[in-house]
Amino acid sequence: MKLIPLQSICLRSGTAILAGLQVFAGLPTPALAQASQSTDAKTTSPIKHVIVIIGENRTFDHVFATYKPKGDQHVDNLLSKHIINADGTPGPHYWRAHQDKAIDMQPEDYEMPIPYGKSPYKVLPPPLVGGPTKPYISSLAEAKAIENGLPDDQYYTYLTTGGTGLPAKTIDTRIPNATSLPPGPFQLTPGVPYDAYAASPVHRFYQMWQQLDCNPWRATRWNNSGCQSDLFPWVEVTVGAGSNGKPQPSGFNDMSTGEGSTSMGFYNVQQGDAPYLKYLADNYAMSDNFHQAGSGGTGINHILLGYSDDIYFSDPQGNPATPPANQIENPNPQPGTNNYYTQDGYSGGSYSNCSDPNAPGASEILQYEANLPYHIDPKCQQGAYYILNNYNPGYFGNGNVAYGDPKTTAFTIPPVTTRNIGNALLDKNISFKYYGDQWNRYVNDPYGQDPTDIYCNICNFLQYSTSFMTDPAVRDAHIQDTTNLYSDIQNGTLPAVSWVKPSGLLDGHPASSKLDLYEGFVKKIVDMVQSNKDLWSSTAIFVTFDEGGGYYDSGYVQPVDFFGDGSRVPMIVVSPFTQAGHISHEYTDHVSLNKFIERNWRLKPVTMRSRDNLPNPRVDDNNPYVPTNSPAIGDMFDLFDFGGHNHGPDHGQDHGHGMGR
Repeated sequence: MKLIPLQSICLRSGTAILAGLQVFAGLPTPALAQASQSTDAKTTSPIKHVIVIIGENRTFDHVFATYKPKGDQHVDNLLSKHIINADGTPGPHYWRAHQDKAIDMQPEDYEMPIPYGKSPYKVLPPPLVGGPTKPYISSLAEAKAIENGLPDDQYYTYLTTGGTGLPAKTIDTRIPNATSLPPGPFQLTPGVPYDAYAASPVHRFYQMWQQLDCNPWRATRWNNSGCQSDLFPWVEVTVGAGSNGKPQPSGFNDMSTGEGSTSMGFYNVQQGDAPYLKYLADNYAMSDNFHQAGSGGTGINHILLGYSDDIYFSDPQGNPATPPANQIENPNPQPGTNNYYTQDGYSGGSYSNCSDPNAPGASEILQYEANLPYHIDPKCQQGAYYILNNYNPGYFGNGNVAYGDPKTTAFTIPPVTTRNIGNALLDKNISFKYYGDQWNRYVNDPYGQDPTDIYCNICNFLQYSTSFMTDPAVRDAHIQDTTNLYSDIQNGTLPAVSWVKPSGLLDGHPASSKLDLYEGFVKKIVDMVQSNKDLWSSTAIFVTFDEGGGYYDSGYVQPVDFFGDGSRVPMIVVSPFTQAGHISHEYTDHVSLNKFIERNWRLKPVTMRSRDNLPNPRVDDNNPYVPTNSPAIGDMFDLFDFGGHNHGPDHGQDHGHGMGR
C-alpha cells in the first residue's frame, strides 16, 4: 500500500505523558452542557445548525479565475479585471498581474516591502512538478478500505488516478510552453488535467508577507493596504519553504527550491474545472472577499479559526516563555544570498516575538503597519513568542501531553490555556463538535505508525487546549470522527455548530490531494443534509479553505493585526436561506465565522483582545471591497436572505458530479 508520507501532510505526535507537565491535568475544565439546558434553538436567525467544512490551500482566483456570476451580480476575479480572457489566455489588462524579481538591496536584512531593486520578469521561472508520479492508492477496493468520506465510486476512483508521470522537481512539461510562460497567471488545464496532482507552492508566514509586497507608501483610497502581490514566483525561487537553518545549497538556482512559478497556476471553471464548486456558487451564495485570517499556512489559520487570535509558547502556568533558539524565526538573508532566510523552515523555525521592535522579520511588518493610513493594534503581548506556522498541538488524541514526549517531534507547542470558541459555546450550553476524518484511527495511533491514518492533528484547534483535552468526557463529547458526523446527520442529532475536516487524502491540498477529492467530500455532506428535510430547513453549510497555499490572488488584502490577513480563499454558503448566485463583497476572514456564530447565538467575543471584537465593515458606495473603518471584518449575515426562502434547485438533478470534460 503506497500512501502519502505523513510528514508531507502535517506534523504528527506521540503518546507518553511528560511528568513535568502533569500540572495541566489539574486545571479547570469546562462542564458538559446538559441536553435539558440546551440553548441551541435561541438564535437570531432561522439558522439552527452551522456546518463549517475546511479544505486546504486554494486561493479564490486559483479556483474561480474565470467564474462568471448569474444575472447582474459582479465578481472580482482575473476575468472581470480583464487580466485573462474566458479561455485562460492573457487579457488586455494582463499587466496588472505581472510578477517581478528582486535583489535584496540590504544584505542580512529581511525586506518587506521591497522598495527598490525590483524588475519585471520577461518570462516566468518554469513551474516544476509536484505530487506523486503514480497515484497514492492503487485500487478502488483499497480506496474504500481507507476512506469513507466520498459519495460514490466515481469519486473513489479519483483516489486511484492523477499521477504526474514525471520526476518531482523537474520542469512540468505537461504545461505547454512551460519554459516561456508570460510573467503572470497561467492556466493549468488541460495540460495538467483537472484530475491530476499538481505542485504545492510555499505558504509560510514571512514568505507570504513578501509575496504580497505590501507598501504603505502605495496605499490609496481603493487599496488602503498598498499590497501589490507581485513577488509570488520570486519568493518561491529564492527561499521556497525555507532553510531549516542550513546554508544555501551550492549551485543554487531557480529550480533549487523545487517550485519555480507554481504559484501562478489557475483552473478554468468555464472549461469544466471545479464543476461541483461552480455548481454550488451558481445555486447558493459565495463571497469574493473572504480571506485567510493568518499570513502563512495550515497551523496558524486553524488556530485563528478557533481562538480568533494567535497562541504563543508558554510555561506550565500559561505565561509567555522563550522557545528553543532554533525554533525562533529569522528571515534575514544568509550572508551572500539573495533572500535565502537564516532560520526558517517547516520545522526549524516557527515562533516570533512580535512585541520586540528589533526582532528579525517582525520589525519590518510592524513598521509597515505603523505607516498605514489607519491604526492597527498588532496584538503582540509583551514577551510572547507567537506560533506562525505548523507545529504539533500540545496533546495527543488520547489526552496525553505531547509537548516534550521523547518519542515525538520537538516541534510541538506546549499545551494552551487560552480561551477558544468552544469555551464560549460551552458557557452558553450550545452544542458543538469538531469532526476530524480519521480521528478514531489517530487516537489509537498517536505515533503515526499506521499508514492509513491521515488525520490532521494541527488542524484541530481544540487539540491545543488544556480545558478540552484533559477531561475525557469533554474530549469525547466534542471531538469525534466524521463517521459520527454522517450518523448525526442521518439521525437528526447534529449539534448546533460543527467543524468538519477531511483527511489528508481528501482535503484538496496540492501535491498530497486534489481539488476533485475535496469536492467529493463536500458533496457527500451536502447531499446527506439535504436528504434530511428537517435538518436542511434550518442549516447553513460554509464551504471554505484554510488558506491560499501560496497561490496568486488578485484581490484586496486588509492587514488587521500582526498575524494577517492573507490572500482571499473561496467561501460558499449552502443553505435554503441564500439567493442563488448571490455574491457577497463584504470583507471577511476566518474569524468572521465566529462572528456569525456569536451573533446568531448571542455570544460575546471569545476574549477581550480577540479579533472578533473588530467592527463590521463600512464601505464607500463605489467600492464595496475596502472597509472605510479598517481594520474591520464582517459577520457573514449578508450572505443570507432571511426575508424569503430560496431552497435552491431540485435536489434530484445532477449536481456537477462529473469532471465535465
